[in-house]
Amino acid sequence: MSNQYQIGVVVGSLRSDSYNKKVAEALIKLFPSHFTFKFIDISTLPLYNQDADQQVPATVVEFKSQVAQSDGIIFVTPEYNRSIPGVLKNAIDQGSRPWGDNSWNGKPAGVLGVSVGNISTAIAQQHLRNSLAFLNMPTLNQPECFLKWFDGMVDEQHNFAQKSKDFLQAWVDAYAQFVEKNVAR
Repeated sequence: MSNQYQIGVVVGSLRSDSYNKKVAEALIKLFPSHFTFKFIDISTLPLYNQDADQQVPATVVEFKSQVAQSDGIIFVTPEYNRSIPGVLKNAIDQGSRPWGDNSWNGKPAGVLGVSVGNISTAIAQQHLRNSLAFLNMPTLNQPECFLKWFDGMVDEQHNFAQKSKDFLQAWVDAYAQFVEKNVAR
C-alpha cells in the first residue's frame, strides 16, 4: 500500500477570480488518491516585521503549523512586475521566521504558474526558486510548467481542457514521484 501524502497548496494571488487558483483547483484532481491537499491561506498574514519574532501573531502560528504539517508544497503563482507577488514573498518570509524556525525546511516543492502574457510566469518562478533554495526546499526542476491562460482552460467543475490536461498530467506525475522520493518517513 502507498504512503499517504498531505500537500499544502499556496496560491500567490489573492484575486477572487484568480487564474492561478483555478489552475490549482483543477491540478489537484489529477493526482493519485494517496495524495490529499490543503489550500494554505496567505491572505490574512500581517506584513513580516522582525519585531514580531518575540511574540509571533496567532495567524502566523496557524499558517506555520499548516506548512509544517504538509509533506510537500505546491506554489501556484502569477507574475507581477517580473517577480512574485508581494503577498507570496511575505508568506515565504513569515514561514521562515523567527530565525531557526523555518517551516519550509525540507518540504519538496512544486512550482508553476499561469498568466495571460506570452512568457507566462517564467521570471517569477525563477525568483521563487531562488528563495526556495535558500529555505532548503528540494524543488522539482523538470518538467517546468509555464502556462498561458486561455478562455476555457478550466471549466466550472475544475477540470482542465484536454489540450492542457495532458501537459499538466505529466507535471503532476513527475511531482508525485518527486514527493515520494523526497519525503522522509
